Amino acid sequence: MIQMLAEMSVESQIFYSVLLFSWIVYTWEAYLASRQRKIYRTTTHVPAELGNIMDAETFEKSRLYQLDKSTFSFWSGLYSEAEGTLILLLGGIPFLWNIAEQLLYRAGFSAEYEIIHSLVFLLLATLFSAFTGLPWSLYNTFVIEDRHGFNQQTLGFFFKDAVKKFLVTQCILLPVASLLLYIIKMGGDYFFIYAWLFTLVVSLVLVTIYADYIAPLFDKFTPLPEGDLKEAIENMAKSIDFPLTKVYVVEGSKRSSHSNAYFYGFFKNKRIVLFDTLLEDYSPLNKEGTEDTSGNESTELKSKVKNLNKKQGCNNQEVLAVLGHELGHWKLGHTVKNIVISQVNSFLCFFLFAVLIGRKELFEAFGFHNTQPTLIGLMIIFQFIFSPYNEVLSFCLTVLSRRFEFQADAFARNLGKAKDLYSALIKLNKDNLGFPVSDWLFSMWHYSHPPLLERLQALKVDKQN
Repeated sequence: MIQMLAEMSVESQIFYSVLLFSWIVYTWEAYLASRQRKIYRTTTHVPAELGNIMDAETFEKSRLYQLDKSTFSFWSGLYSEAEGTLILLLGGIPFLWNIAEQLLYRAGFSAEYEIIHSLVFLLLATLFSAFTGLPWSLYNTFVIEDRHGFNQQTLGFFFKDAVKKFLVTQCILLPVASLLLYIIKMGGDYFFIYAWLFTLVVSLVLVTIYADYIAPLFDKFTPLPEGDLKEAIENMAKSIDFPLTKVYVVEGSKRSSHSNAYFYGFFKNKRIVLFDTLLEDYSPLNKEGTEDTSGNESTELKSKVKNLNKKQGCNNQEVLAVLGHELGHWKLGHTVKNIVISQVNSFLCFFLFAVLIGRKELFEAFGFHNTQPTLIGLMIIFQFIFSPYNEVLSFCLTVLSRRFEFQADAFARNLGKAKDLYSALIKLNKDNLGFPVSDWLFSMWHYSHPPLLERLQALKVDKQN
């Protein structure tokens, strides 16, 4: 294979090296997944060390759920890899670029309008991606998630949500892309600095406005009512100088019974968001007797509740322990560190892009012989040329994330929440049907959060005290 590449033209070497590396990564990922699927298939009884953590019924449910997810991931991943390969081999990218060009001509625009041309190409590409991904998304939601009791969506809700997501994405993507392309084209020799600064500002703005203006388009956010939980959250935030301004409960149960919590905001304007499925006292899955006030969706939700033989969510003290972990990320500077790492990486990528963008052979390798569109250059360099670097970076960030998770657990432990975090982790693992046994290599490569047993072991001594 190496000898064959050496005998090819530079353009062919680039093209087939990209394809080869893509399949190497896919094969590696498939190998890791097969190791984990073997764990799911063969570990049919609760290991002795899990005897006090997980009952046999929940263990079997989580095993079957994760096995289904892994099998689905294998087939969807194979399809994605095959689709990407065919797109490259058949010249799908230049073909779509030409389609966008024809649409522009019909609208009265010439080839000089490269930015508009690029936006039409982006719109067509995202439409193609949405349609080819739709069957997989439907199967995942209405077969796998539904089979295991997580899906709470109707088909109508799903399509309405998908259309809304697509439209919101375009409203953000197209203006940002047009401004970025303009900066790159007009920025001169130091355009990479201006492009990096622009993406930094955009990312900070999106993080700031997401929960206030974008997320409410999809889910209902309500202030956490006055009471013991809100008071305890405010007191804990005050004890570590966390500048909390509001606490929200999001109606996550409308689409899924998975649970979560997060905080957002900059400087002195921090908010905490709790999923209703995280809160034992608020989760609709625990309220079988509530009246049907929202039609078929509520009726369907109740029918699924009857099949759930578990109490959803955590009690107030466990919720505080989970928040203690999340606030630990803030107090220990993990959020800022991640932003710094992200921006250093972004600057490096834009700098290397500036070095490579003038290389005509990169464009010719992917079928662009007579033109060198800036957007296509971004796609080729960021998505294909940087792919080995991106794989290494992703692994390093996974390792760093696990370290941060242990540190955040230790922070919650130092707040006196070890016992409650211990029980909360077990409950959340049960609610989300997490499988607590993992292959060491799969875990090392993929798990951004430490395996459950490792986290519990770190908390165990303090829990017993």
